[in-house]
Amino acid sequence: MSQAPDPEEMRVGTAEREEAARLLADHYSQGRITPDEYEGRVLAAYEAVTLGELRPLFQDLPAPHPVYLAPPPRFEQPPFEPPPFVPVYQQPAAILPYSPKSKVAAGVLQIVLPFGIGRFYTGHVGIALGQLAVVVFTCGIGVVWPIVDGIVLLANGGTDAQGRRLRD
Repeated sequence: MSQAPDPEEMRVGTAEREEAARLLADHYSQGRITPDEYEGRVLAAYEAVTLGELRPLFQDLPAPHPVYLAPPPRFEQPPFEPPPFVPVYQQPAAILPYSPKSKVAAGVLQIVLPFGIGRFYTGHVGIALGQLAVVVFTCGIGVVWPIVDGIVLLANGGTDAQGRRLRD
């Protein structure tokens, strides 16, 4: 049968050592320890390997103490076990109705009439005007954007202006 490891023998990392040094600096700034005591305790904190080596540095000092030095919680009620783990799941997303508009119609309009017409159809007027402006100002070279957008609409679908998914 395996036994739980001794908490005093648990190894500490850099984060624990730095938190101990920071809290010792707080105690020093409050005048609770002398400069020599502070220097010795900080050196001991940075040389500590286990929790048992850090604990004596705070025994004669009032709070705050490092959180990891706090005793583990006691479970007073039978069956003397920690409460069961309860996973926290994301709230289910609000189910929005589908749009009355079709992703096939929007994609085909974007490809056949590459001036942002498919985006006007879905209600995305800002994107549609941007695509129209790019096509006009580039003398037709900018039709690549609406065509690629139409292919993406056909492949992945999209949303209308109210955020509802386009119908298949």
